[in-house]
Amino acid sequence: MDFQQHGYRGAKPRTRASPPTGGPLLFDDTSSGPPPINNQNYYESGYNMAVGPGGQDPGVSNVFADPMANAAMMYGSTLANQGKDIVNKEISRFMSVNKLKYFFAVDTKYVMKKLLLLMFPYTHHDWEVRYHRDTPLTPRHDVNAPDLYIPTMAFITYILLAGMALGIQKRFSPEVLGLCASTALVWIVIEVLALLLSLYLLTVHTDLSTFDLIAYSGYKYVGMIFTLLCGLLFGSDGYYVGFGWSSCALMFFIVRSLKMKILSSVSANSMGAGASVKPRFGMYITVASAVFQPIIIYWLTSHLVR
Repeated sequence: MDFQQHGYRGAKPRTRASPPTGGPLLFDDTSSGPPPINNQNYYESGYNMAVGPGGQDPGVSNVFADPMANAAMMYGSTLANQGKDIVNKEISRFMSVNKLKYFFAVDTKYVMKKLLLLMFPYTHHDWEVRYHRDTPLTPRHDVNAPDLYIPTMAFITYILLAGMALGIQKRFSPEVLGLCASTALVWIVIEVLALLLSLYLLTVHTDLSTFDLIAYSGYKYVGMIFTLLCGLLFGSDGYYVGFGWSSCALMFFIVRSLKMKILSSVSANSMGAGASVKPRFGMYITVASAVFQPIIIYWLTSHLVR
């Protein structure tokens, strides 16, 4: 077999022995046949045949030039846009994205002022939320406006601090930390649902939204962080001192804040025989919500300090 015919150009050609004179040939002599095929040129020519003008694959060009393919692509993009609109509509049914952005419109100056107000609320006098053309000002422009940034960051900090406290006491495990986080989140949900149910059953009409209640309920995490730090630094005595201070400050803050929200709306909406009863109901709800805060703080922090 001639290896040169199959493209093995680098192999050294064998010397073909001459057949005996006058004897029959066992094989036909193909040494004088056509020249060997250049495999490199063959593949190069084949590749060049597959590439159209401009270096583009003619198959790809035909796909994009096909009107059916363009129609399918347009139909797919239309379906994607319709799906996006449906998802946004379903999300808007449960929460307003614009209203959610309002509660995160904060800056560093507001955060510092709000933290000082939560820990030292006794020197603050003006608790009324300011409005501009019947629209409440954003938190960065009004320190009395509720926000969700501080509760969210305080919740995360509380979970990290709880993990550190459990690690110091050699009691850390992912299951215990997950239980702490889920318990704290469940208490917030229970508190907000209880407030909504109380306002509904007592027919107390206010302009408090669900986000407002979540914000006011979430401010307790700031006091919980302060209580845990005092307990970790100064032991059980420091824990109870921090617990007493944060509980009193938070109760004062909740009463003054919700009083402006609930009682002002009740006084504006109360008419007829129930005009004197509904403000009383609103005051009961405000005081009950404030008294409930130290119970949750103690429940969520006492097991973390020994």
